[in-house]
Amino acid sequence: MSWQTNLPLIAILRGITPAEAEAHVGALIEAGFDAIEIPLNSPDWATSIAAMVKTFGDQALVGAGTVLTPEQVDQLAELNSKLVVTPNTDPAVIRQAVSHGMTVAAGCATASEAFTALQAGAQALKIFPSSAFGPGYIKALKAVLPPDIPVFAVGGVTPENLQEFLAAGCVGAGLGSDLYRAGQPLSRTIEKAQAFVTAYKDAVR
Repeated sequence: MSWQTNLPLIAILRGITPAEAEAHVGALIEAGFDAIEIPLNSPDWATSIAAMVKTFGDQALVGAGTVLTPEQVDQLAELNSKLVVTPNTDPAVIRQAVSHGMTVAAGCATASEAFTALQAGAQALKIFPSSAFGPGYIKALKAVLPPDIPVFAVGGVTPENLQEFLAAGCVGAGLGSDLYRAGQPLSRTIEKAQAFVTAYKDAVR
């Protein structure tokens, strides 16, 4: 399975609560997002993910981030989560997610970690923290990776610097606190989502 979304921007909704999730996810989808990640260190994440899969699962790739154990993967499979994003390179977690038919974006920083993730079956790589490494590092890493593997920049990506990471060879980015911070008003999410979508479209024209 390859990466299958129309807009290669992953919305990372760290800290979102079940009560807030539907409004914010709905606004993101309306703005054009079709990959939604709710990290497992968010309050009552299982309730949020289950509800978002049920409500928006036919419109977006909905799933979890900060997935650390095979047991969490099994729990996500029961919720019909389709996306697993990891902060690290754990072959057992990746293999378990792939066995459930999930799309996996595995967190990595080095060539060794990247190839370990690919050998375990990850369909995409997440370079984290991208802002600390910079676009030049990612460009160098991309030179040794299979050209058909989607690479996402995650960590410190803003509407202003998104173009630099795309130019370095990233297919897209995972967007955390520059898109969503826990407790922010819906209007802020809408404003940020539109800024990122515009920045992406401008960069790939």
